Amino acid sequence: MLLDLLFPNRCLHCNTIISKDELVCHVCFPQIKFSHFNFYEENPLKQRCKLLFPVKNAYAVMEFQEEALSQKIIHQLKYRSQEKVGKIMAEWTLERIYLSEKPDVLITVPLHPKKLKKRGYNQLHVFADTLSKNWEIPHHKEALKRNSYQKAQAQKDKSHRAETKYDFSLTEEISGKHVLLIDDVFTTGNTISAIAWEILKNPRNEVSVLVMAFDS
Repeated sequence: MLLDLLFPNRCLHCNTIISKDELVCHVCFPQIKFSHFNFYEENPLKQRCKLLFPVKNAYAVMEFQEEALSQKIIHQLKYRSQEKVGKIMAEWTLERIYLSEKPDVLITVPLHPKKLKKRGYNQLHVFADTLSKNWEIPHHKEALKRNSYQKAQAQKDKSHRAETKYDFSLTEEISGKHVLLIDDVFTTGNTISAIAWEILKNPRNEVSVLVMAFDS
C-alpha cells in the first residue's frame, strides 16, 4: 500500500518501523509497565476503589506513568484517533485475565455528546467490544449518559483533578446484575465512583472495575 510506504507505522517509543498492527517494537515492549494485578484478589486499584464505593473485583492492565509508554499509548487512543489501540489493549487484557466468574454485562464510561461529536468516537468501545466478543458478555454501550461536559482529566494538572464533579444517569434499568465498569485511566476515581453509585442505587447490583491504566 502506498500510504504504508509513505507513512509507515512506527514504534511509539523509539520510532522504529513496525507492523501496522503493533504499537511498540519488541525491544521497547518490555518497557510497558504492566500491573500484574490479580482480578479476584486484593490489589492497589481495588484498595483505592474500596475507599470510594463497594467493589467486587478490580483490574488495571498498566500502571500509568507520565512521559512513559503507558501515557503515550493512552494518548494515541484518546487524542490521535487510533482506535486500533483499543483492540490491542483488549488483546493484552485477554492474555492477562481469565474469568472464572463472568460479570453479566460490560458498561463503558460515556462521553458527553458534545465531546463525542468533537472526537468522533468513544475510545472505549473498540476495547470493550473486543472483550465482549471473546468473553461472550454483552456490552451495553448506551446504558449510561453523561449529563455534564467536563474538561478531560488528562488535560488538568493533578492539583485540580479532584475538584471535578460528575453527573451520570442510567438510560436502562439494571437490576440483579454484576456490572464490569470499564474506563481508560483511573486517576482520582471520581468518574468511576459516580457511575458505580448510580448502578448501586439498586442494592441487587454489584460493580467490578476494569481500566487500561492506573495512576497510582
